[in-house]
Amino acid sequence: MYISVKQAAEKWNISDRRVRVLCSEGRIPGVIREERSWKIPETAKKPEDGRYKTTESLLTIIDNKKKELDSKRPLTQGEIERLTEEFIVEYTYNSNAIEGNTLTLRETDMVLRGLTIDKKPLKDHMEAVGHKEAFDFVRDLVKDNVPISESIIKQIHYLVLADKKEDRGVYRRVSVRIMGAKHEPVQPYLIQPQMEQLLEKYRNSIEHIIPKLARFHIEFEGIHPFIDGNGRTGRLLVNLELMKAGYPPIDIKFTDRIAYYNAFDEYHGKHNLGAMEKLFAGYLKEQLDGYLRMLE
Repeated sequence: MYISVKQAAEKWNISDRRVRVLCSEGRIPGVIREERSWKIPETAKKPEDGRYKTTESLLTIIDNKKKELDSKRPLTQGEIERLTEEFIVEYTYNSNAIEGNTLTLRETDMVLRGLTIDKKPLKDHMEAVGHKEAFDFVRDLVKDNVPISESIIKQIHYLVLADKKEDRGVYRRVSVRIMGAKHEPVQPYLIQPQMEQLLEKYRNSIEHIIPKLARFHIEFEGIHPFIDGNGRTGRLLVNLELMKAGYPPIDIKFTDRIAYYNAFDEYHGKHNLGAMEKLFAGYLKEQLDGYLRMLE
């Protein structure tokens, strides 16, 4: 008898992502890979936590895996298309679900193939299509190595916010509050100067790409420049910069949203960047491992 990743996560009181990592590292005896899913023996015991104790050591491991990937043969066009097709469906589902979209993973796949889901809001359909178009645009930006700028951010947001035409690609003009958050977004008149400062600081940073993007992401969401679509836009910006740096894109899972929310609170409440760094680094390591397995 086998159980799913979700069932194992609940049984062992760890995140779904952590279970997937344990599966990919071969640390769960008897685990079976079926297409994009893992089947875990019902009797399997939770492995001891052998995670890296510091973010620094995890960053070193990521750097080594990136070097190993760079030393391999390039992915074929067919392999790239397959990886992208698989990624975009799950990425669109997770990024939208974090923001309250009700489409399931299967429904998201169907919508992206041009189908309509009965009894699901038009808004949810438009968000799925808009997110895919935004990611396709990001991929084009990566090919041309386009520098990140306010204009680029607004263009990405324009595609993301497909269901609110009057608010697409423009900074908000009203004050907002984020329910449950420890940080209050800036007043509208401060958005432009703070975005300029954020981008200038990002361009001048010599940090490793992971802490650099973790800090940028948190501070971008803290400014909350748009009336809606900030989270989806912010996560697309992270992937824009990762892919430009030669890394695969990451997908923050809906099931890990609490850890994701807590990472913002850790930074705003305790000035601790570590939680977001480790979240990003864990996802990136998982992606690199997947690419390396394909090239074995």
